[in-house]
Amino acid sequence: MAKAANGPLGSLNGKINNLVFYMLKGQHICRTIGDPGKPSINQLANRQEMSVTMRMVSSIREFISVSFDLEAQGTVKNAHNLATSYIKKKALKGQYPNLSVDYSKVELSHGTLAGATDLKLEKREKGVQISWNTKGRYDDIVMILLYHPLKRTATSRINASRRDAGTCFIELDHDGFLDEPIEAYICFRAADGKEISDSVYLGNLNGAAKTEEEISQKKKYEEVKQRFSIVEADYLGQMQGNRGNPVDSKAFRTLEKEYQVLKNKLEHLPGKPG
Repeated sequence: MAKAANGPLGSLNGKINNLVFYMLKGQHICRTIGDPGKPSINQLANRQEMSVTMRMVSSIREFISVSFDLEAQGTVKNAHNLATSYIKKKALKGQYPNLSVDYSKVELSHGTLAGATDLKLEKREKGVQISWNTKGRYDDIVMILLYHPLKRTATSRINASRRDAGTCFIELDHDGFLDEPIEAYICFRAADGKEISDSVYLGNLNGAAKTEEEISQKKKYEEVKQRFSIVEADYLGQMQGNRGNPVDSKAFRTLEKEYQVLKNKLEHLPGKPG
């Protein structure tokens, strides 16, 4: 049951059939609940877009809570909303069901503070070295994000260094982080917290991470290949034992059929190494 606290012409709060009414940051919100029925292709695509986006956003909350704080102030949105919106709208690539994040297009902050030039990202023995041109306000704070797609986590440095330092080393010699794909970003924040720069994509280390679809395809290929190896050994063994001729039995004909089906499937199945 929904209640109209301000009379019949006022806003509702509660549930009417499959509609739910509530207030969120001063706005009246109405949403549907219940079984929506079989989803369309567009709905499935939108769900995957959100899933792919949230996989990154949920891993970088610490960073975006600061980097988008100024932009969110005075609006009904929060840092999480902004990050989700920018990544979903501007930084996805591919078509359903093969959607993934284009990390070079991810935006993690917007502002008028001067950024930096001559940015450099380098892999060291025990971590990552990032450097920049020191031109600008000397005490601006450097914010650095290293996103680790395979582990679905991030290394956030909200106060990594000052602009006048010109460089920052981030240690990563644990849990294999240094040898897996890394997507790096940087932005600058005023010492008083009242200004921030646009974020900049520093680049990738160790190559791009595989998408969920690619991982799934590889797993499927390996499963089929493993089964084919067993069937092939049995099939060729029986052929050899019968002087290269098919064995005249129902069991062998079934085996031969499976051998041919699996062999053909492996030739056309995605996920093949190389």
